[in-house]
Amino acid sequence: MTAPFDTIAIVGLGLIGSSIARAVRQSLPDTRILGYDRNAGVCARAEAIGLCDAYLPAFGAELAEAQMVILCVPVGAMSAAAAAMAPHLSAQAIISDVGSCKASVLTALRSALPDAIIVPAHPVAGTENSGPEAGFASLFKGRWCILTPDADADAEACGKVAAFWQALGANVETMDAAHHDLVLAVTSHLPHLIAYTIVGTASDLEGVTQSEVIKYSAGGFRDFTRIAASDPVMWRDVFLSNKDAVLEMLQRFSEDLSALQRAIRWDKGDELEELFTRTRTIRRSIIEQGQDDAKPDFGREHK
Repeated sequence: MTAPFDTIAIVGLGLIGSSIARAVRQSLPDTRILGYDRNAGVCARAEAIGLCDAYLPAFGAELAEAQMVILCVPVGAMSAAAAAMAPHLSAQAIISDVGSCKASVLTALRSALPDAIIVPAHPVAGTENSGPEAGFASLFKGRWCILTPDADADAEACGKVAAFWQALGANVETMDAAHHDLVLAVTSHLPHLIAYTIVGTASDLEGVTQSEVIKYSAGGFRDFTRIAASDPVMWRDVFLSNKDAVLEMLQRFSEDLSALQRAIRWDKGDELEELFTRTRTIRRSIIEQGQDDAKPDFGREHK
């Protein structure tokens, strides 16, 4: 397909930023990539593996060449990054991002760049790993990328951003920013919070159990530790930026957990079986929609 942009800038060369660079190399090879990261060491590591066409620790005149700028920094750093690049942007540049909170990011970007063309995006994909070496080109294939532009956003710009993500293999959906944050609080933010809590509890119990929690970790606990290994700074910012939706879902979860506690206490096996049957159906639906692997043991390789 024809590349929607001749030159893009990726700000932040961690897992998502480096995966975008790799996917662009593979699917849009004629697109020039400017890579920015305030950590000069990260820039050097990205250059060593050939992610971009240029590697810069600070914004300068060359940023004006970018037709789209993608902010791949923690949501709490969006405002500062946008303000720093403001003097160097082309007036025609489209500003986007990959944050998993959209209402707060849109507000931050609009405040820092009041005259810019802004099309926020959230590729719903990732792993627990971080850094430029962690990325891979197929990360977005078959996954959803949700765009959350303002109601009066430039239609042509939204179309170009959608075409960009589709070229990287993603399915694109457009959604209101506040609704996005509520949906992601259920599907991503609350599960991460639960994982951090469970693993933290296990850590507190290590002394009591004489290290048996880790030694005898079963599959369920291992899956929680994978989620809980995600970037601490990124997730700190997610919970603080989407606090209203997260707290609402956490309250609902607490109520459901209390009901489950009562069912176990009073031997209500029928209630437990009904819940487990319903949740099993949800798992099957996720597999049917291509959002996970149906292979035994969650697709883990056994060597």
